Amino acid sequence: MLHHFLRFVVLLALGIGLAHAEIVVQDDTGATLRLAQPARRIVSLAPHITETLYAAGAGDRIVGVVEYSNFPETAKTLPRIGGYSRLDLEAIAALKPDLAIGWASGNSPAHIEKLRALGIPVYLAQPERIDDVATSLERYGDLAGTQPVARAAAASFRNRLAELRARYGSRPKVRTFYEIWKQPLMTVGRGQVIGDAIRLCGGENVFAGLKSLAPTVSVEAVLAADPEVIVASGMDESRPEWLDDWRHWRGMTAVKRDNLFFIPPDIIQRHTPRLVEGTARLCEQLETARRRRTP
Repeated sequence: MLHHFLRFVVLLALGIGLAHAEIVVQDDTGATLRLAQPARRIVSLAPHITETLYAAGAGDRIVGVVEYSNFPETAKTLPRIGGYSRLDLEAIAALKPDLAIGWASGNSPAHIEKLRALGIPVYLAQPERIDDVATSLERYGDLAGTQPVARAAAASFRNRLAELRARYGSRPKVRTFYEIWKQPLMTVGRGQVIGDAIRLCGGENVFAGLKSLAPTVSVEAVLAADPEVIVASGMDESRPEWLDDWRHWRGMTAVKRDNLFFIPPDIIQRHTPRLVEGTARLCEQLETARRRRTP
């Protein structure tokens, strides 16, 4: 009897210790966040954060999301708290969150400081490379107490990336222009996750030398770069009509070889696990361009 009693006391003590174990996580800005226990009421301040939280097994802990949080389907039913660049602070406070996960380069610093002033812990995410998505999954799992699901999702993501790198990473370079939008004409510069995807696929971003994440360029600059491939995203699942406007410049290599491609923005421009799907599609498109080269 004494043996069983002591065993019970030890297990109880362990349980109490685990229940009150502090969670310590460093966010992407280098700040340290401490929670007394896993978050149970999370507000997501960007669409890609919402999607990644679901993938990390924390979907049932989200109590508020910003506009355009449309994946998975159940995210569409969650209360809205404004847009990522114009948060509704009153709506957020009314939800009584115990954690807000924000986007360092997308949310207003003033809004983030006001949330902290309200006593709401804030974790800031800023994934800049494809591999950072896996890290986000793991950290969200730590914050929400869903580590098994989060770590499995991160491992699956890393495995798929490794397969793509092994298959395409050493293929001949393909000069690539990625078009985010037509007016203004926007592309991707240095330190951008799409540029990382281009490199992984054996491509070469013709505007990689620009420091801005989403620089505006001129048509003349694109013509001078003479990309072998043009990849556009647009607004939704439909191929943008303006992609074919490049056909006016018949001397451009991408036009001569009919290398004008489209990838839905949600799977290539969002820092989520679906980014590996968009990267796989990009790799296939660059491989098509290689096959179209003159022997």
